[in-house]
Amino acid sequence: MSDPVSLVDITDFAESLAREAGELIQQEREQNTLRTDYKKQTELVTHADVMADEFITGAIRQRFPDHRILSEETMPDLSQAEELETPLWIVDPIDGTVNYAYGHPQVAVSIAYAEKGRVQAGVVHAPFPAEIFRATRGRGATLNGSSITHSGATVPRESLFATGFPYTKDDLEPLVKRLDAMIHQCRDLRRIGSAALDICWVACGRLDIYYENVSPWDFAAARLIALEAGATAGHFSDVPDGYPADLWGRDILISAPEIWEPIRAILRSASGYE
Repeated sequence: MSDPVSLVDITDFAESLAREAGELIQQEREQNTLRTDYKKQTELVTHADVMADEFITGAIRQRFPDHRILSEETMPDLSQAEELETPLWIVDPIDGTVNYAYGHPQVAVSIAYAEKGRVQAGVVHAPFPAEIFRATRGRGATLNGSSITHSGATVPRESLFATGFPYTKDDLEPLVKRLDAMIHQCRDLRRIGSAALDICWVACGRLDIYYENVSPWDFAAARLIALEAGATAGHFSDVPDGYPADLWGRDILISAPEIWEPIRAILRSASGYE
């Protein structure tokens, strides 16, 4: 590391960046007509996404010039997650861009810090409801400074789950099969529109289960927050050999501990994995 700072200092720094980025995206939505575009012809992006990304990554580069950055808008090179020798920051300036563009409050700034493929610090800031979720590995998780824990759910039938769907709709059949199985064996579904907040809501007990295929910037910070809140995090398919599980987003599953294995079995069966 270029600076002799503790993981708590790292988390504090991430929180300060998330708060400032949150103010920026709030001001952009309140004061301006949002400028929007599309990447890969289907995925919505706003000018505020790029502005917040450039602000966060610029501040990280200035303080930690030797660190690498994986960010959704300006540096979305997923191979960064495979190079484990240098500390890595994982940034999503606006998780829930469609929500943001439509004036919905479920929007988050997500910043994670990883060493050797393991996420050590994570902050998820929801600026519109003014909520800060944060965790430092081994120190628990908090929401606005107060400790949080998972729901303690014990029965899938009585559990509330969240998931999401990709921007491209070419291969929805496996997702629909999973959704059908989960709807029939759980209490109900919530579609929030921000993976980071889905996971943080599992961490604080507003949801019992979350599963989806997502990119590292969507979940890296929130996954640590959920783990530090006592939730169980893993995958319902195999992680490739040599790839850090903390950053592998395919078939991710996060839930209250007692229902994790039963839910994993439901999802594996619906996916044809067994």
